[in-house]
Amino acid sequence: MDYLPEQLVWEILRRIKKTTDRNSLSLTCKRLHGLDNEQRDSLRIGCGLDPANEALTSLCSRFLNLTKVEITYTGWMSKLGKQLDDQGLLILSHHCPSMIELSLSYCTFITDVGLGYLSSCSKLSALKLNFTPRITGCGILSLVVGCKILTVLHLIRCLNVNSVEWLEYLGRLGTLEDLSIKNCKAIGEGNLIKLGASWRNLKRLQFEVDANYSPGRGLACVMGKCKKLKKIHLDMCVGVRDCDIIGLAQNSRNLRSIYLRVPSDFSLPLLMSNPLRLTDECLNALSSNCSKLESIRISYSDGEFPSFSSFTLQGIITLIQKCPVRELAFDQVYSFNDAGMEALCFAQHLETLELVRCQEISDEGLQLAVQFPRLSVLRLVKCLGVSDEGLRPLVGSYKLETLAVEGCPQVSERGVFGAARSVSFRQDLSWMY
Repeated sequence: MDYLPEQLVWEILRRIKKTTDRNSLSLTCKRLHGLDNEQRDSLRIGCGLDPANEALTSLCSRFLNLTKVEITYTGWMSKLGKQLDDQGLLILSHHCPSMIELSLSYCTFITDVGLGYLSSCSKLSALKLNFTPRITGCGILSLVVGCKILTVLHLIRCLNVNSVEWLEYLGRLGTLEDLSIKNCKAIGEGNLIKLGASWRNLKRLQFEVDANYSPGRGLACVMGKCKKLKKIHLDMCVGVRDCDIIGLAQNSRNLRSIYLRVPSDFSLPLLMSNPLRLTDECLNALSSNCSKLESIRISYSDGEFPSFSSFTLQGIITLIQKCPVRELAFDQVYSFNDAGMEALCFAQHLETLELVRCQEISDEGLQLAVQFPRLSVLRLVKCLGVSDEGLRPLVGSYKLETLAVEGCPQVSERGVFGAARSVSFRQDLSWMY
């Protein structure tokens, strides 16, 4: 090992992805140990870190070039030792000057004080927080004031982030490109207007609320301003109208991915003229303006009753025919049936198809999958109308790379055998009862 060229040793280390394997390799000789310390740029720690602050100091002193740090305490209990606290973030700020991305999950001991310590990390460009209940808007503000090149901000179940001064500050900076806010009960869509002109630079947007949220019109009002948006994820689109999506389509012509979780008809007033309902008009706007759209996911919020309006089969087909769709997913979209599957026979770019609770798909429609030009991944979840017979043409065809079947009562493990190079089968029918 001592005589191998350094470039070759670096390449060997680069190809070893598993942390356990790299740890074992670094113990074989001093040279590998030193090179691993120098090359290691990411660190993922959590419940096994005890005592937390002392262990983190040791790790940061060993790995001097860390750019990505993930701290997660999923499944933590007090008997596993004390969690990392604000002092731990102070250690990171002192020992990781090159840190670009930081993720904190279930870190219940970290407060605004800890985030304030990170304001000295001038290279930090991505912050992801998942259930950090002691952090408020003041802590976010103290961080963004110091980290002036922040481009990615994800907030998931941050229940006490309520003030929006940090949004105003990010709007003035104009650096934000990726914003994700999920189930943060104190942040409403109206607050997002505070980003101001910064919306024009946004490339990815994800905004989700829980079932108890009462929406306004804030998010819908700014969608037409997103000129660089490439990916948008809208969960429970109550308050979003056709004109909002049309404005988005006309301004964000580089849009590549869209996810719409649409309220069912029984989540809205039962009026056919309901102005809040999304219809084929917005799908037609997407198909006419977004020539790079390659990922489409449409879901309805509850599947106990089929939707008698909203998107029609023709609107969906038009979108698929006009855009280079590579990934297509439908969840409880009752208008998509065997005729829709027939239309997919002409989808020249489609590689991945996911059907969840699409009860209008029968064996006749599923059998057409073997004719889809480039399909390589097929997922069927909780579909009542398909059986082993629908998968029969795929068996032995070597058409699919991956087939996943879950909770489809008429499909057996024997029926999926040989239908793809990689097959996943799970028969859990508890959802039916």
